[in-house]
Amino acid sequence: MTELSGVCVPVCAVFEGDRQRISETRYLAHIDRMLEAGVDIILACGGTGEFAYLNDTEKRRLIEITVKHVDGRAQCMAQTSAIHLRDTLEATRHAVDQGMDAVMVLPPYFEGPDEDGVLYHYEAVAAAASVPVMVYNIPQHSGFDITPAFFARLLEIDGIEYIKDSTGDLVRIQELIQTGGKVFNGGDPITYPALVAGCVGCVWGAVNFLPAEAVSLYRQIQAGQLVEANTLWQRLLPSQLFIWSHNYNPSVKAAALRRGFDVGECRQPVLPLSASDQEALHAALDII
Repeated sequence: MTELSGVCVPVCAVFEGDRQRISETRYLAHIDRMLEAGVDIILACGGTGEFAYLNDTEKRRLIEITVKHVDGRAQCMAQTSAIHLRDTLEATRHAVDQGMDAVMVLPPYFEGPDEDGVLYHYEAVAAAASVPVMVYNIPQHSGFDITPAFFARLLEIDGIEYIKDSTGDLVRIQELIQTGGKVFNGGDPITYPALVAGCVGCVWGAVNFLPAEAVSLYRQIQAGQLVEANTLWQRLLPSQLFIWSHNYNPSVKAAALRRGFDVGECRQPVLPLSASDQEALHAALDII
């Protein structure tokens, strides 16, 4: 199966001015800027891609045009989560059929099943996919925590060896690494220490506004250039702390706009940052 590592960007969805339609031209142009910076993996329909605010037709379309446009210039992954197992399987099969290198899947959310039910869910998804399945742990939103002990159970399923952990807890990250699984950090403010601790990569929403810096950070850490990497990280950290402590997607988009990336605003009812929050964010960005 495909080996996954490096910097993965969950690409922002880009909408027309009224935010009722996706701007495919601007979306693909944004992907090009990520590729030009050397990003390793393009993730379609991730959390930062506002998948919760996209209908099924829009998600499928984004998956289709993403794979076609990237055209082997980087690896491609699709987030194919749904509450209903049938919907998850259909989305997963569609992504695989389009040529995705991997899929990322949440446990069923909103009054979902217990551990045995979640295990059943992932067994079915892995059986339906001929590509790696990355487990997506973000319990603050999904309502289900994939603990290191439970991840160890999931690792027994053929096709599952990766997890994106978005708890933002460095202790948790190190516990997950100890399972022998391959861990992608998803907590922006701990990216540097998580990579140093042994994560094989990061699924990092902030890459939408700092792709070159993210790639440099990863490459420096991989090369053992930790002093240089930490110096860079200290410039990035204030912006990472800001987006983690504020409404995430509008913060990422505001940061991207500030740095010249044409991603527009979030789909309603997610509203833009207040003027005072934008001012604080701009101050954090200006030191990068």
